[in-house]
Amino acid sequence: MPRAGLDTSAVVAAGAALADEVGWAGLTMGLLADRLGVRPPSLYKHVASLHELRHGISVRAKRELAQHLARECVGRSGPDAVRAFADSYRRWALEHPGRYAATVPAPAAGDEEDRDAGEEALRVLLDVLAGFGLPDARVVDSARALRSALHGFVTLEGAGGFGLPRDVTRSYRFLVDTLIAGFEAAPPAHTSAP
Repeated sequence: MPRAGLDTSAVVAAGAALADEVGWAGLTMGLLADRLGVRPPSLYKHVASLHELRHGISVRAKRELAQHLARECVGRSGPDAVRAFADSYRRWALEHPGRYAATVPAPAAGDEEDRDAGEEALRVLLDVLAGFGLPDARVVDSARALRSALHGFVTLEGAGGFGLPRDVTRSYRFLVDTLIAGFEAAPPAHTSAP
């Protein structure tokens, strides 16, 4: 009989918290069973495999990140919205490193649940960029540039990759302001096809 109070949602939530502690790659069913005070076979009553657990954490984490970003960006536009998005993204990624790593991969083909969860954060990002009146040909490029820059920075920061004696937050603000300047710049006359 499953332990009282333990269900799929509780197992996934505990797995997400554990991933933040041990890292996404370090998450195992054995560690999670220890954390929950059950034997590993008991977990399989709630999730069929480590792959299913990781999928549940990924979907949950994408939704959590989207909600966090949306709360911080509501009512903002233009540069103010980008700064709110960037600060919120950084804070959440550094506070939840395991969950953040779970948000990075694109959904598998045909995985509608994961695709829908990922699109929640994408909608926030596109709403943030809408304030710049970018031509359609630049919206996807701008979204990818912002996401890539923020991801690279927070990944390096989280891994202790910045050792120079300068405030890391100042460098982050410089990165974000540089991106904003690019979004505000007039589009090139020779915009290429998508």
